[in-house]
Amino acid sequence: MSMIYFTADTHFGHTNIIKYCNRPFKSVDEMNESLIEEWNKVVGEDDTIYHLGDFSWDDIELVKSILKRLNGKKFFCFGSHDKHMSQLSGYFKEMKESFLIKTEEDQFIFLNHYIHKEWHLSHYGAWHLFGHSHGRMDDYAKEEGKLLDVGVDSHNFKPWSLDEVKKIMESRPLNFNDRRRFK
Repeated sequence: MSMIYFTADTHFGHTNIIKYCNRPFKSVDEMNESLIEEWNKVVGEDDTIYHLGDFSWDDIELVKSILKRLNGKKFFCFGSHDKHMSQLSGYFKEMKESFLIKTEEDQFIFLNHYIHKEWHLSHYGAWHLFGHSHGRMDDYAKEEGKLLDVGVDSHNFKPWSLDEVKKIMESRPLNFNDRRRFK
């Protein structure tokens, strides 16, 4: 049975992200290898994974070599460091600014690199998964509703499964604009 996963902010090849985000790696090569290993531990070849931006620094050959090693059917949202990624569309099922997906349980999920205060169908209970903030918006997201930073810095450098996301969302309040709040 195939699964769905989400991640963001891997920053493959970005040496300074180790310092900026206090990542526990001695070198960019160690970080790259650890991120690949953690990804492939949870994501199988037939699984689907949505990467919500800031995949890598701009070394195209490095990025190609990494993409060839990563499991899963990959979908991609452009982030703030991803101008070069449009050259790599052949490695992804689809590349867009955002996605609105629907799970088998009819749950809508809005996917974008950036956190939003409101998003498509938020007033009808849609969830919002994002990256970009490297865990700095976790307290805000917990209070505001069905939002979650799925970046690697918020999850021990591995992708989030849909089941893990569901469990988190069970503990989150309704979105501030959810129409069920006003009945």
